[in-house]
Amino acid sequence: MKNIKLYEHRVSYYETDQMGIVHHSNYIRWFEDARVDFLEQVGFSYDKMENMGIMIVVLGASCEYKSPAKFGDRVLVIPRISEYNGFKMTVTYEVINKENGSLLAKGETKHCFTDIELKPVRVKKEHPDIYKVFADFIDVDLRELSE
Repeated sequence: MKNIKLYEHRVSYYETDQMGIVHHSNYIRWFEDARVDFLEQVGFSYDKMENMGIMIVVLGASCEYKSPAKFGDRVLVIPRISEYNGFKMTVTYEVINKENGSLLAKGETKHCFTDIELKPVRVKKEHPDIYKVFADFIDVDLRELSE
């Protein structure tokens, strides 16, 4: 497996609320940023997959907040494919304060694979190369592969 660079984000002022902490909605955005970054690193960017006629549709998202992130913090958002069967996929995330290693949040997104018309796609059968990439990363802790 190749080295993976963990997704790092510096908290911007506009992401904070009046209390000076990151607004809860931003964590879901960070999940997507980390997922997109991971897909690019393993060679299947959203653009590439969409050009192949494959969409990764979000079925649900959840986040549990542990400790607040604040303006200027550097956070690592670590995705992990926890479930995958070639049609549906669950990605879990940990948001870690890069400086002190504390867990700020954890969550998950649930997805399914469709064609451009949102009809289900069985990736294992129709795109075995894509299936293998995702299958190879089931339950892999990307911290162990980080540079």
